Amino acid sequence: MTAQVVVGADGSSPADDAVEWAADDAVRRGCALKIVHVCEPWTGDIPLQTPPGFRDSITEYGQSVLESAAELARGRAPHLEVDTVLEAGRVAEVLRGEAEDAEQVVVGSRGLGGFTGLLLGSVSLALAGQVATPVVVVRGASEQTRGQIVVGFDGSAHSEAALAYAFEEASRRQSKLHAIHTWQMPVVGPGAFVYTSLIEDIRAAERRVSTDTLTAWWEKYPKVEVEQTVVCGHPVDVICKASAAADLVVVGSRGLGRFGSAMLGSVSHGILHHARCSVAVVPPWGRCDGST
Repeated sequence: MTAQVVVGADGSSPADDAVEWAADDAVRRGCALKIVHVCEPWTGDIPLQTPPGFRDSITEYGQSVLESAAELARGRAPHLEVDTVLEAGRVAEVLRGEAEDAEQVVVGSRGLGGFTGLLLGSVSLALAGQVATPVVVVRGASEQTRGQIVVGFDGSAHSEAALAYAFEEASRRQSKLHAIHTWQMPVVGPGAFVYTSLIEDIRAAERRVSTDTLTAWWEKYPKVEVEQTVVCGHPVDVICKASAAADLVVVGSRGLGRFGSAMLGSVSHGILHHARCSVAVVPPWGRCDGST
């Protein structure tokens, strides 16, 4: 089976941004691009009398969305193999099924069903951390390239998978990688000055953890320029601030589960909502480095 990058399309501006991002990504990976449009049941199976041709018009609309998306992708990458699929069902469920054979799944930050005041759409949250392949939530057009990827890590299994993905992506794009390891100040009493040496010990220990974790990746990807940051602060705040200068933020997820926010983790959840660029959520056992 031909390797594919899957992207969801619904005719919205965020979805168009996702299609363009996915087309670029498919070219970098040497993959085909599969564009999926989903007709949800409430639009096609209304249990009331509908005008003649109503369902045909829904199908025609879906085909037009796919044709426009495919034209957009081919305009971005003329030699890219593009496949389109029109399916009926729930968007998140259909894309979860498509993810099973995909290199990764790409979606816009909000689709036509989103609300102006929300920072992230329900489909994005329903996919990120819920499938065994990386999910990229695209935020904004990808015309301006900053040449930097940000990855957050803490030495856990899910952050190891994020590092694998981030280093491979930086190598593929020939981008700089900003690897961020955060730690938080222990709770101390009024005589905080007594704990100064303890805090310095913690700071040194966290830097050792960071360096020890990154060493193997430096050796595997010697051509990737890495900026290492070890800082006391909340990971969501630190990583989202760094995202302003990045093309992509990479975070790990806790794994598969029925409840998105619980399995995704509060850090990944917060970054998805507040990062100022696109975000890749990588599962701990995902096919993130081509070796698993």
